[in-house]
Amino acid sequence: MSAAIEVEGLVKRYGTLAAVDGIEFSVPPGTVFSFLGPNGAGKTTTTEILEGLRHATEGEVRVLGLDPWKEGAALHRRIGVIPQDFRFFEKITPKEAIEYYRALFHTRVDPHALLEQVELADKADARFDTLSGGQKQKLGLALALTNDPEICFLDEPTTGLDPHARRAIWAVIRTLKREGRTVFLTTHYLEEAELLADRVAIIHRGKIIASGSPAEIIRAHGKPARMSVEGSPALAAYLQMNLGASAVVEDGKVSVTLSDKGDALKVLTAIEASGLPWSSFTTTQDTLDDVFVRLVGQMDEGALKTEGTP
Repeated sequence: MSAAIEVEGLVKRYGTLAAVDGIEFSVPPGTVFSFLGPNGAGKTTTTEILEGLRHATEGEVRVLGLDPWKEGAALHRRIGVIPQDFRFFEKITPKEAIEYYRALFHTRVDPHALLEQVELADKADARFDTLSGGQKQKLGLALALTNDPEICFLDEPTTGLDPHARRAIWAVIRTLKREGRTVFLTTHYLEEAELLADRVAIIHRGKIIASGSPAEIIRAHGKPARMSVEGSPALAAYLQMNLGASAVVEDGKVSVTLSDKGDALKVLTAIEASGLPWSSFTTTQDTLDDVFVRLVGQMDEGALKTEGTP
């Protein structure tokens, strides 16, 4: 099956500034794809090009096999969009909003069923200006689904929401995937991407600096797993001597690098055999958040060094 979204050599310039600088990626149908990057990285520009709201300077973009700029009218009937910080008519109710969108798209969607899907049925007759931030985002998601879209573009749909509201949005995203829809998700919450996304692309300064599944990115760019125990420098020396393990002491804790999962048991067995005092062990591994911060930081440091070169 062809890709739901295909991007090749995409460039968007504003004068001499390349907001997007030759990026490439594809999104398989029926998957959740998360597009990550700091502010100003090129996320919104790329997303709006995919939605047919901006014209690319160079490159080729296909969404559901269509050119978003030249065939936008046909595409917009097949995609759903929730913009960042969703706003709507203040006096309209969620039920009325869906009925309005239903008329625009000539669909027969049941407003009550759609509001139940996004857990907003109890606010069907409440005015928009009385809804909480999370409830407004849920309505935005409901409106994005009114035309039964094949692809949903969700631009930071959980920003500013409380934990309960965020989890409700996550549940809807998982349902969309089960239904075979494609979700293009931009978010500042890295744990959200790690939990929901099948594939991730990290963009910074207009270039994609890492892509793949969350696990693949963590394996490629993360630090090895580590075990930490409260112990002394003597314990660290014992582990280095008897296991050949990389062990360091930081803030009263001995940290040991683990090459694979089986190493954890070997380290614990060696600690017990040492006869030295120890307590409270934990194991840690880099998250997508850790990798993101490291990659963006390294790129920024490299840019600063380049700019500072005479």
